[in-house]
Amino acid sequence: MTKHMTGTRKEWLAARLELLEAEKELTRRSDELARRRQELPWVRIDKEYRFETDEGKASLADLFRGRSQLLVYHFMFGPDYTAGCPSCSAIADGFDGFAVHLANHDVTLCAVSRAPLAKLQAFQRRMGWTFPWASSLGSDFNFDFSVGFTREQQREGGIEYNYRREAPAPEPLAGKTVREWQLRGGEGPVAQIAAMTGTDVATYTRERPGMSAFALEDGVVYHTYSTYARGLDGLWGMYQWLDRAPKGRNETGVWWRRHDEYTKG
Repeated sequence: MTKHMTGTRKEWLAARLELLEAEKELTRRSDELARRRQELPWVRIDKEYRFETDEGKASLADLFRGRSQLLVYHFMFGPDYTAGCPSCSAIADGFDGFAVHLANHDVTLCAVSRAPLAKLQAFQRRMGWTFPWASSLGSDFNFDFSVGFTREQQREGGIEYNYRREAPAPEPLAGKTVREWQLRGGEGPVAQIAAMTGTDVATYTRERPGMSAFALEDGVVYHTYSTYARGLDGLWGMYQWLDRAPKGRNETGVWWRRHDEYTKG
């Protein structure tokens, strides 16, 4: 017998219509936020960034692929990772379906990570993805857009992520393996996900997720928008479905895996 509140169809309809008004208000508010995003001032980018892509070396302007708008997903895959972040991988599972529609609306969707291109290509083949994915290794791109950080920043409290400065990383975080972190009582979702990328907690958290938008006009690239952390929720397709499921997100920990790692039932 369910412990959830039950009722008649009439009671359900009354509650549903009340909820519908709140949903409509949220939609209107979301439309307003989208308009405000588009009204942000554009920042001209004069710095030269270089990337490695399937087609060879590329500039930031090259990543547009002849279109006027570029959406970059900052995918957590650092040089020392053995596999891409499982959370970023879950988000990226939807990219191929969206990318073709965006491309036909003057928008290029591209992932960028600091791992060497060969690592990205191998992981992309494993996942069966085809969206553009560029390596920014050796470039300041990730650092300048607040999704890549150094050991010194981590140790000294120089990390500014999601528009906030973080406190210095305490021991035993910095430089400890996942196993050592767990033995000191640090077992948790971050340690679990770090293990899934083949790294220690400190190495894993020197990369961060985010997305940035750019415009290209008259040969000039402009930065128009960036968002991080929970600001990416709307891009994480599975959560949009779970939020409408009877039990919602219903999470007690890191339950998701890369799509080829679930036990076949």
